[in-house]
Amino acid sequence: MARTSNQRTLPVYLYIPNILGYIRIILNCIAFAQCFSNRILFSILYFISFVCDGLDGWFARKFNQVSTFGAVLDMVTDRVSTACLLAILSQCYRPGLFFLLLLALDIASHWLQMYSTFLSGKASHKDVKDSTNWLFKAYYGNRLFMAYCCVASEVIYLILFLLAENQSESVIDVLANNVTKISPLSFLVVLALFGWAIKQAINVIQMKTAADMCVLYDLNRKQRP
Repeated sequence: MARTSNQRTLPVYLYIPNILGYIRIILNCIAFAQCFSNRILFSILYFISFVCDGLDGWFARKFNQVSTFGAVLDMVTDRVSTACLLAILSQCYRPGLFFLLLLALDIASHWLQMYSTFLSGKASHKDVKDSTNWLFKAYYGNRLFMAYCCVASEVIYLILFLLAENQSESVIDVLANNVTKISPLSFLVVLALFGWAIKQAINVIQMKTAADMCVLYDLNRKQRP
């Protein structure tokens, strides 16, 4: 019986997008092992891992290899890698609490969204067609818009990591100094900051929407005879 079960589950573990997921985990492990000794290598490996995040979804749709395991693997890898980077940034800038709050918001909003999706019986946490918030629907309804916001968030974190010099620097001062300069970097910072701000707004909306869904589920369950 166990042998039959293994034979049935093995193909899912070997789906192309899931293999990319394993590669992402390996890249992130190597990247964070080198983050303080070689910042450039860390940034390259981290960004390659992030690019693979977009590729695995494309491969899943291309080869009809969409799976629940793959979706969970993808989200867990995203959340853990971003959480690790934010934890590092909390030690590079003051106030460090700012990055820890971003970490908490990111995990809480996505966890609530996944759980509310499970309660509502939807197949994907990206199914927000019934939402009344236009920005929330635009984010999950437009792949390019979502990609811009996600890439912008990761880019601004990587830029801050590369710019960090000592633990006494203020993150606001560092960003302000780079925004006011006329340079390609300042343009990139402004572009990334805009997408990052939208992403954080989406996280807040997502957390509130998902929390409302959980509360409504409880209310409906109590009203059942």
